[in-house]
Amino acid sequence: MNLTALFFGFLLVLNMLLAIVVVFQERKDAGSTWAWLLVLYFIPILGFVLYALFAQNFRRVPLFHWDSRQKHKLEAAVVAQLDDIRTGDYKFQNPSSFHNRDLIYMLLNNNHAILSETNKVDLLTDGHEKFEQLFQDINRATDYVHVQYYIFRRDWLGQKLIELLTEKARQGVSVRVLYDDLGSRRLNKAFFQAYREAGGQAQAFFPSKLRLINMRLNYRNHRKLVIIDGKIGYVGGFNVGEEYLGLDPKFGYWRDTHLRIQGPSVFFMHSRFMLDWNQAAPHQTFHFFPELTGTYWEKGTAGVQIVTSGPDSVWEVIKDGYIKMISSAKRSIYIQTPYFIPDTSMMDALRIAALSGLNVTLMVPNKPDHPFVHWATLSYIGEMLKAGVRVYLYENGFIHAKTIVVDEEVASVGTANIDVRSFRLNFEVNAFVYDEELAKKLIRSFQEDIELSRLLTLDQYSKRPYRVRVKESVSRLLSPIL
Repeated sequence: MNLTALFFGFLLVLNMLLAIVVVFQERKDAGSTWAWLLVLYFIPILGFVLYALFAQNFRRVPLFHWDSRQKHKLEAAVVAQLDDIRTGDYKFQNPSSFHNRDLIYMLLNNNHAILSETNKVDLLTDGHEKFEQLFQDINRATDYVHVQYYIFRRDWLGQKLIELLTEKARQGVSVRVLYDDLGSRRLNKAFFQAYREAGGQAQAFFPSKLRLINMRLNYRNHRKLVIIDGKIGYVGGFNVGEEYLGLDPKFGYWRDTHLRIQGPSVFFMHSRFMLDWNQAAPHQTFHFFPELTGTYWEKGTAGVQIVTSGPDSVWEVIKDGYIKMISSAKRSIYIQTPYFIPDTSMMDALRIAALSGLNVTLMVPNKPDHPFVHWATLSYIGEMLKAGVRVYLYENGFIHAKTIVVDEEVASVGTANIDVRSFRLNFEVNAFVYDEELAKKLIRSFQEDIELSRLLTLDQYSKRPYRVRVKESVSRLLSPIL
């Protein structure tokens, strides 16, 4: 036997051992496992390098750490609210919360997502409107401004925001900026120089240890949060960049959804920022845990739970929330998402809802920003059309909103798309809002978007060109690891 045969025999055995690791040690779902086995089979050795980069298991080691006193207080509050809801002693303050108490209990039990019902929630659907309001709120800050975005560009908008934050730092306001290292990869030290000299702090999440090599490349912090003085919080789909103002000709008008929240839920948004910041900046940590009492927090009547998930989560919390909303629906389900790559459980929930006679309406972009994801989305849409789901293709630019509205009384708005990446790989945050007024505003906005969209019929879908079918098939095969 020559050396070449020995070498290839060794590679074959090694690749089989690596495949065993994928199947038996990681214990991923079947779709993801088969996708990785195909990669290992067709790209021996290099495939395992890709696996090491893109398929780490963060559930083995805790990433985020509470101060022991904070953790004790939070757990006590969670247990108390769980007991009150279970025994019927909890006094729900609005009908939407009461009607969705099973969902509330699940998110509380699964994610420590405490319900608060005295929030004021404003809807923002235009980039100019969102950033104008954000800049006004930052200008009025007197204590602190904490900013977290997946994408933070150094273009005109990014420069304007960092200049404002620099000025607030000079005024003595505590300012922190947390950004994702991959999503904001074009940021450099020069961009933050004046800001840091003024006293501002900035930190990348999961930065590269070596230039051009990042072993945590596939696990990104996709959250978008801004917390101002503990009184105002922002969460939703907008990042920081000129395209979010509709200034990129590639996308045209950028349609997104963001929430501006005042009330007790701002505290829980701040808790999430604190955990993310302390993980990314272990030498610049901060801790806080104010009492959730007094009229200081009471701003409105909306019930809100702040729900987070990531590759460190035991359960796919936000996906579970989506499925619970869908399965509990009695009349209508409205969904907007830029990427629609659901797993079997999500597909089944939507299919069953549509076949049960509910009004299930889905809106996705008619233009891609990621081709493979776009073609995979179209492949799943075909199955939705067969079940009776009404599907609209947004044509007035690009729609990036991540919203679900059920029965005109409960809604989820945040950063999580309906895809495997958001459910399992990215760190995400959503606000689950129990408020008829906000739900109706979201539906009115959806109906306005319909006027700028094209209804896709099953007949039209069936007549798509053969080349499109091939793209869909290939993209769908890779969808578990996209």
